[in-house]
Formats: sequence, structure tokens, C-alpha cells
Amino acid sequence: MPAADPYVPGHGNRRFAVRTYDLALDYKIATNHLSGRAVLEIEAADTLDQVALDLYGLSVSRVRVDGRQARYTHRERKLRIALATKAKAGTRLRLEVEYAGKPRPMPSVFGPVGWEELTDGVLVAAQPCGAPSWFPCNDRPDDKAGYRFAVTVADGYRVVANGVLEGRAKRAGRTTWQFRQDEPMAPYLAVLHIGRYVGTQAGARVELVHPRGIAVGAGTAFARQADMVEVFDELFGPYPFERYTAVIAADVLEIPLEAQTLSTFGVNHVAPDWENERLVAHELAHQWFGNSLTAATWADIWLHEGFACYSEWLWSEASGRRSAAEWAAEHHRRLALLPQDLVLGAPGRELMFDDRVYKRGALTLHALRGVLGEAFFPMLRDWTTANRWSTVTTPAFVAHARRYTDADVAGLINAWVYGAALPPLG
Repeated sequence: MPAADPYVPGHGNRRFAVRTYDLALDYKIATNHLSGRAVLEIEAADTLDQVALDLYGLSVSRVRVDGRQARYTHRERKLRIALATKAKAGTRLRLEVEYAGKPRPMPSVFGPVGWEELTDGVLVAAQPCGAPSWFPCNDRPDDKAGYRFAVTVADGYRVVANGVLEGRAKRAGRTTWQFRQDEPMAPYLAVLHIGRYVGTQAGARVELVHPRGIAVGAGTAFARQADMVEVFDELFGPYPFERYTAVIAADVLEIPLEAQTLSTFGVNHVAPDWENERLVAHELAHQWFGNSLTAATWADIWLHEGFACYSEWLWSEASGRRSAAEWAAEHHRRLALLPQDLVLGAPGRELMFDDRVYKRGALTLHALRGVLGEAFFPMLRDWTTANRWSTVTTPAFVAHARRYTDADVAGLINAWVYGAALPPLG
């Protein structure tokens, strides 16, 4: 089966799209045992005689299609479900998969991704291809769907998932946490946290979830989390979801990660220094650039990381530190000393998370800002509004930006994004 995206070979399927996921999960922390029931509403994009889903390291016990038991095979990370009759393009099907096992990270060229056990709990860090480590899915970034989560764990633990907490139900020493994520979401952005956490409100729309005894307010990198939301509201347009949550795990994490409506940090990211604060701003910016607006293919990851990196510089400017222009000049000097062998718009999967993608992407936006002048932020706000909760591409961004100036925007972006040599900053 041809890859849906060459950057993550073996993942995803373009012959159908998922409209909704409904996940009911029961997890035993002491034994790392997960029991799951996933219900997927899908729509055929082509004539189908089978449906191939991504699922890794867990055992399937039963599959139903539209309520009827179905034949299936599960090997090589693919769950292949046979259809009793062919489904024509446009046909909707209801798939129900029951599965269980001991979830673990999914191996990939990026290292292990997905389900991760902590000292006393769990986090999911699925970018870019770890979603199959905990639920059956169509693992491609452009297949966005609505989600429901019902996660049962022992009392004393808190569950955090995407979207809005709808309720909790206690029974026999266990609690089921129910979440709803209505805005369409790519599978890699689906997240789960289980830990001994408490919550601290940071404004009407923001909650900081953290271990008891770990301060996250004044004197920490999260002290101005709510202010960041307000600043980015002004620069990028309204925050695209109902709420935002930052989860601070009790463990040390190498890097923070964003997911739709929330971000994940380690206890090592709490200290009040610029390096941590810029990461807090970076992950928040992904709610606009990466979560609401998701690149249709991984080759366009600069539309996530370049925008989020530039947001660090914008926050620095807005909070009275160095200006974006000063950051741009510094990083342009640094990039000029590095090999000129990275093509921003096609970095290849080995380099898609290279720091040059982040910094050169940010410099691309700063160069564009220099051309657009006062029209730059109206252009960004219109971009996020027009493409809210959908997928985007570099050609679409070029076409959008060209409407705000008579300058050669296409030539400028082409040099920065598709040329290897570093252009002058201007």
C-alpha cells in the first residue's frame, strides 16, 4: 500500500477519511495494562473492500463493521478489516475495534514516539507518528476528525486529554474521565496524561496542571502564560479553541511538546529563565500554527515550527525584551555559519526537526514582515481565520500573502523555502 506521506512510511491511508473517534479506555497504572474500545466513523474516498488502520503493539480481540462482526488481520502495524460488501466512495461506515495489551512507544526514524510510562503515570507524545501506540487510527496529519475520550483510572489520579472535560464518574475505587474535542484534530495531536496532578487557574481560559508541591505561578516560566494568550490573540487572531492547558509532568523531559488544546512540559521547564519561557510561548503558538492550521504534509513542517519559533521572538518583543529584529539578525548570523544544504520546504524526514527548520522558518516570516510592513499581522490574522481547524500548504500561504502587497512575495518565499542557500535578511 503506498505511503500516505513519505516522511512517515507505512502510516496512513488515503482511501478513506475518519470523521469521528470515540475512545473508551481502561488503564491499570501498576501493570501498564490498557483495555480499549475504539469506534470510528469513516467515509470512503474510493471503492473499498477493506479498511487498513494503524495500530501498534496491542492485541485486537473483536472488530465490527456497522454492528456486524468482521474478519481482520493485524500484523506489521496494520489492522486490516475486510468488508462484507464493497463500499463506494462517499459511503459511511462505523468501525468498532476492541483491543488490549501493554502499550509502549512506537519505533520510528525519529526514535520511540507515542505512549510513555512516567515514574507514576503516563504521557503520550505522538508527534509525528505515535498515535497508533494507543488507539487504531488513520495516521496522517491531514485526516482531521472529532474525538471523544472516556478514560478510567484508579482514584487519586487525574486524566487530561484534548478538548473540554465533560464529566467524571466514580465507581468501585476508579474514576472515568470524559473529554470532548469537537474541533477537527489530526491523530498525532491526540494526547493523554495520567498522573497525581492538581490544577491551577491562570486566567479564564488557561489551566496549569502540575504535581502538588510544584509551584507554577509567579517566579516561574509559566507566570505570564495567560498574558501570552492575550498577546497571541491580538497578533494571530482569536484563540482557536475553548480552553488551553499546560501540563507539567513530575518527570524531567528532554523537550516540551504541543497537542491540540494543551502542551506538555517537564518539571525541568518550570525555572524562570528565558530558555524555558520561550518554550512556553513556542508551544502555545502551536495552537494556531500546527493544531488549528495543520500542514497537509510533513514536508511543510515549517508552517508549524517556523511560525512557533517566530512567536518566541514576538513574545520577547511584546514582553519588553529583545525585538524580533534583533533575534532575526542573531540567528541569521548563526545560520550563515552552518552548512547550506537544508531546503526548508522539503527537509526530508531525517532533518524535519532540525533546528535550522525552526530558525530559517522564523527568518522567512521576518523577511516577509519586512516586505508587508503594517499589513503583516492583518495577513496572519486573516490566514488563521480563513483556515481555522483545517489543513494548509506553502503554495496556499504564498497565494494568501500575495494579496497584501504588490511586492514579489512568491519570489521571496521561494528563495527562503525552496532554495538551499541562505538569502540575505534584507
